[in-house]
Amino acid sequence: MTTVDPEFNADAARQERRTRLFTRINAADKWFQVLGLSWATPVLKAAAGDNPRAQMAEIWRLLIVPLLSIFAFLLLWGTLAPKVQTSLGAVPGPAQVWAEMVSLNEDAKAKAAKRAKFEAMVETRNQKFIDAGQPEKVKDVAFTGAPTYYQQIWTSIKTVFFGFLIATALAVPLGIAAGLSPTANAALNPLIQIFKPVSPLAWLPIVTMIVSAVYVTNDGWFAKSFLISAITVTLCSLWPTLINTALGVASIDKDLVNVSKVLKMNTYTKITKLVLPSALPLIFTGLRLSLGVGWMVLIAAEMLAQNPGLGKFVWDEFQNGSSSSLAKIMVAVFTIGIIGFLLDRVMYALQSLFTFTNNR
Repeated sequence: MTTVDPEFNADAARQERRTRLFTRINAADKWFQVLGLSWATPVLKAAAGDNPRAQMAEIWRLLIVPLLSIFAFLLLWGTLAPKVQTSLGAVPGPAQVWAEMVSLNEDAKAKAAKRAKFEAMVETRNQKFIDAGQPEKVKDVAFTGAPTYYQQIWTSIKTVFFGFLIATALAVPLGIAAGLSPTANAALNPLIQIFKPVSPLAWLPIVTMIVSAVYVTNDGWFAKSFLISAITVTLCSLWPTLINTALGVASIDKDLVNVSKVLKMNTYTKITKLVLPSALPLIFTGLRLSLGVGWMVLIAAEMLAQNPGLGKFVWDEFQNGSSSSLAKIMVAVFTIGIIGFLLDRVMYALQSLFTFTNNR
């Protein structure tokens, strides 16, 4: 008869728990990378006791060095900014920009409260007419106050996604055709080379005139300014997706193409079962580039055409010329950069879900 060592069972259970913990950390690592939080993995591993010295080297590279870089940037900015005098006064430092960001947030809350109060008054007025048996006097009065900073952000995000979706719907099929057919590639290549370098500032007046001539209704689904900005985004952002899709399709392993011929796949089956899965990594690379280009183009288009959004906010503050205008513009600059980063993370997350490659 043998006796089981209780210490052995405890060590085995401890080792099993440790293994499960590291399995979960490794599973979470890909999502940390998607979110731009890759430093979280070595932090968790170090806390769990996995070679702390090696993990500290990763923490230094992924977390400490970026934080030191940001701190050095803020220090340099705060030191040099007061020494640069502009027509609107000294360039605001980090503290002034932060204070203006807080002010914009408070202003947005005040405008939201004012809008809610107005809508409640309209609702009360209409209810009185309904109770009095006079429904014909009920009116839906729109709030005409200035949009909040957050509403302008949301307007820009909606516009860029609408233009980006149109660009994707055009670029992916054309890219597949160019990748599969040398004739289609020869037909599309001159157009790509001519129109890809065109600035949004050149497209904007053309788009404005065409939309104004074609979209004459005032009660359609979309505002005319929205369509002008979105179509300008489309014209400038479809090229990276088109080029990368064509490259991805043309780079498919020739053995796979031969297999499709042996199996006598029709065109639809060949594209959905063979072409798209093989080309997805490069297609998503093109999509990420297109979304980044579209976001930059949108801000320029909104500034030039005075269409609602962050670009108009920047231009209005520049024209305003108040003592706080420069700080507000810098708040908008950081907002544009952060949103651009988040948009790229969204596409990165989609790429991680739909592709099975480590090439990002």
